[in-house]
Amino acid sequence: MSTHFSDAVRRSRSGSSAILVLEDGRTFVGEAYGALGETFGEAVFTTGMTGYQETLTDPSYHRQVVVQTAPQIGNTGVNDEDDESSRFWVAGYVVRDPARRPSNWRSTGDLGERLAAEGVVGISGVDTRALTRHLRSRGAMRAGISSVDLDPQSLLARVQSAPQMAGADLSAEVTTSSRYTVEAAGEHRYTVAALDLGIKRNVSRRLAERGVTTHVFPASSSIDELLAVSPDAVFFSPGPGDPATADGPVALAREVMRREKPLFGICFGSQILGRALGFGTYKLGYGHRGINQPVLDRTTGKVEVTSHNHGFAVDAPLNTVIDTDFGGVEVSHVCLNDNVVEGLRGLEVPAFTVQYHPEAAAGPHDADYLFDRFVELVEKKG
Repeated sequence: MSTHFSDAVRRSRSGSSAILVLEDGRTFVGEAYGALGETFGEAVFTTGMTGYQETLTDPSYHRQVVVQTAPQIGNTGVNDEDDESSRFWVAGYVVRDPARRPSNWRSTGDLGERLAAEGVVGISGVDTRALTRHLRSRGAMRAGISSVDLDPQSLLARVQSAPQMAGADLSAEVTTSSRYTVEAAGEHRYTVAALDLGIKRNVSRRLAERGVTTHVFPASSSIDELLAVSPDAVFFSPGPGDPATADGPVALAREVMRREKPLFGICFGSQILGRALGFGTYKLGYGHRGINQPVLDRTTGKVEVTSHNHGFAVDAPLNTVIDTDFGGVEVSHVCLNDNVVEGLRGLEVPAFTVQYHPEAAAGPHDADYLFDRFVELVEKKG
């Protein structure tokens, strides 16, 4: 996160002005929200009306300036239970109307104060509808928020020199520094080695509910390190950045499949497995972000309302079985809005992926069955 602020101005003061400048020069004026200072990242919008705490603590949003399309944010405050990681990861935060005070029995604090304490530079009072329409038509782009330099041209120059998301290798910046273990809830049934590319806590919780003990490994781990815990299966987590840069995890995924270990990948992990199977990846115009994306599970014919956060996708043929180094592979899930590949399934190798988030903590939970499918894959292999 490229955030610069002094301790003296860490918390925003009521009435402090702020500006948001996009890399094409479009400028929005509002008030500081969260920390005072300056920040840069890729501007993206998310359509979720709830679950903002999950969004803020999701490592997949690292180096992104998140625009909330829902007009009012912060109604339920923040609490000590809903964080999906140890910190806020967003580079910046944009809302139209921050709640004046939280009102929820679980709330332990105010969102604006938490943003300030985490050092997240934000802006409020912005026409987020106009901003979202702009990003939807022009595509996700670099942006800067500042409450210390209110000169749009000055800020624009720094926005245009900020790094692009395409080509960004970010998993090493969000992964765990050392291995840790989340024990199964109740009777232990299976052991999973999870590669942390930006994992959320609810993945391990969902697996623990099914009797799975999860060993979470740093993104740079080797096949020998993963196999040292004698896993029944391997999991590749969600995460930020461009999958085209993740050559190490791609090579690891290929080695896991050579060993015929059951393998499940979510979001960034899905893109990694896609590359390991020989497919390319590409950057979407404005991405899929929110909790209301319709996806067809082609193996069952059911339509799921799902949670998404991805700006890249796998380039694979939709209506045929593809021959790969690991046997036949087919597209198992498709987004009904735009026919983007949302999942892959190996017909001979025990591996499958989904591009969205079955672990969505704030919901929806239509796709929670995929963790059961993972366990069933382990049972069949065993």
